[in-house]
Amino acid sequence: MTWPPQTRTPLEVTRELERSVVGRRVAGIGIDLVELDRMRLALRRRPTLAERCFSPAEREYAHRSRDAVPSLAARFAAKEAVMKALGVGLWKFRLRDVEVDRLPSGAPRLVLTGRAAELSQARGVGSWALTLTHTVTTAMAVALAFAPESP
Repeated sequence: MTWPPQTRTPLEVTRELERSVVGRRVAGIGIDLVELDRMRLALRRRPTLAERCFSPAEREYAHRSRDAVPSLAARFAAKEAVMKALGVGLWKFRLRDVEVDRLPSGAPRLVLTGRAAELSQARGVGSWALTLTHTVTTAMAVALAFAPESP
């Protein structure tokens, strides 16, 4: 293992996003912020919250870290960002209908199932782009919904 771990620079991340976005029609955009302290408190007060909101794979990924809360908060923000991109309110689909998976590159990707997938299809979404970030106090997600690409 090399130290420090190899990470992408902000410029590399921006260029990667530009390659995936340029020339595509955006069908919706959503952004959400989650305060880490509030997520930590909610998870402590409601022991079943993590199981209700996150898939087993999301929970397993988060618990690889010393502190799972930033990862879980970013994933919660992603679920809410998808709701906003679809133009729907809370509880139009189960939170577990939106899962944050990872590409081989490590980049996050959305997997929609159930009612979330139905709403996405009904609103003409062909694909998604997702970015996650967090600081010591806050997690954020931005979800872009794209119309299907023309043949």
